[in-house]
Amino acid sequence: MSSAIHLSLMIGPVIPVPVPAMMINALDSVTATSAADTASGFQLRFKVSNKSELNTIFLIAAGQNTSVGTPPLRAVLIVTLGGRPQPLFDGVVTNVEVQAGQNGQPGSITVTGEDLTKVMDMIDFSGLPFPAMPVEARVALICAKYAAFGIIPLPIPALFPDVSIPIERIPAQQGTDLSYLRQLAEEVGYVFYIEPGEAPMTNIAYFGPEIKVGQPQPALNIDMDAHTNVESLDFNFDPTKGVLPVVFVQNQLTRVPIPIPIPDLNPLQPPLGALPAPIANIKMMKDTAKMNPMQAISRGLNEAKKSQDAVTGRGSLDVLRYGRILKPRKLVGVRGAGVAYDGLYYVNSVTSTLKRGEFKQRFNMTRNGLISITPKVPA
Repeated sequence: MSSAIHLSLMIGPVIPVPVPAMMINALDSVTATSAADTASGFQLRFKVSNKSELNTIFLIAAGQNTSVGTPPLRAVLIVTLGGRPQPLFDGVVTNVEVQAGQNGQPGSITVTGEDLTKVMDMIDFSGLPFPAMPVEARVALICAKYAAFGIIPLPIPALFPDVSIPIERIPAQQGTDLSYLRQLAEEVGYVFYIEPGEAPMTNIAYFGPEIKVGQPQPALNIDMDAHTNVESLDFNFDPTKGVLPVVFVQNQLTRVPIPIPIPDLNPLQPPLGALPAPIANIKMMKDTAKMNPMQAISRGLNEAKKSQDAVTGRGSLDVLRYGRILKPRKLVGVRGAGVAYDGLYYVNSVTSTLKRGEFKQRFNMTRNGLISITPKVPA
């Protein structure tokens, strides 16, 4: 790899250990994808000869990795850029593919995996009760099972709490831990994901609102001569994206459903564009009539936040020229794209590709409208 970048690869069950030098030398490329709305994943590609010991090592490890009774094979890649170590991915191996070499050319071993949410999706715990427990307490209790993987739960209390009385109803889990956590997040308008922490071998299990505030990452500069730090950058504006959800709350006396429009007003997701997309559609959420008011409002807020990102952008950059690793689920500035598209954006997904001598990233980002609300985009 490039002299400015140092890689540390660790593989092993539950608590991985550094791999031998021959494995690092055989590493040909690394691809890691991290997205705000789906599970993250990675792919390691090794170049090996047909007689290499790596063929046997990976096949044995993959065979043991398929049983529920054995711990999954965990892989952690740490990238040191500018003297600062940063975990690029932390996950478990899900597939090993071996391609034999031909005509004197080396073969390859491709190791594919997902983030640690995969561990939460292996065993069905349907029927597990949670009497008189708020949502955040259920999340913390479920995540505590996976402390051995360095998972640190970070549940945020629901904006509209709804704790049922045990003599009336006791909530019970349906499905695996991952499916149940995602169901809870959907009900209260939150998101759930696991991302590597600042310290290697730690992971943050975040359960809370999608946050679109905070210190932005260094600006992406396009068409700015020597200051340009991206290879490509494209934008798209969809004026039909705006949707106004309408929830229904049932009057307890008359049993008549009362429609309540839910605007996209969230202090943790302030508008990033001064000219938002117009309301093009009204979505009647009739299924909310059978819910209590708190559940209905939470469901409406969850729908409202999905339908306001009318401006999307995508591009690619060279990390060595950009100067740092672009991270998803954070803000980033854009400069040089014109008045309509300059400003701050929320990074939805990033795909990192490392090969010998290069480190590049492809990214997708969104915001609610045109024209920046920020007078000056920070560099």
